[in-house]
Amino acid sequence: MEIYSLNQTDENRGFCIDIRGHKSKANVNRGLQAHSCYSYQGEIAIDQGFDSSKLMENQFHLPAFNVCMGAVSVNASASLQLSKCQNGQLQRFDWDKEGSIRLMDDESLCLTLAQRESRKGGGGSPIHLIRNLSMEICSDRLKPFQRWGMRTAQ
Repeated sequence: MEIYSLNQTDENRGFCIDIRGHKSKANVNRGLQAHSCYSYQGEIAIDQGFDSSKLMENQFHLPAFNVCMGAVSVNASASLQLSKCQNGQLQRFDWDKEGSIRLMDDESLCLTLAQRESRKGGGGSPIHLIRNLSMEICSDRLKPFQRWGMRTAQ
């Protein structure tokens, strides 16, 4: 399944959590970003596909690459990295009923879509868009950028 921002901002296809790089050639060492969702093409892309069963265990596992999402640190503005799933503190997230994805080690930090204007990606028609992701203090001001949903291909 893909995990997408409930705030489409300037991308009507939506923004999904995505490994930097192109589909099967994505590089897990480069971390995560928000990228135009690929489900408009009829399937979930390999670099955007999460294991729904692991979400119930508070892990964001990308099975095609056998890695899990983790915060770089327990600090505001921390970026997100990918590494072997170890159920460590920085890899455990709680997805609350309002759609916020919170770091369990510090639930004041929410996964946040960058507010800045999107940058152009390397392809797609129309061109794909990219935004950064980070862990920021959960707040009413940032709430539109801190709400997430999940779905299978459209």
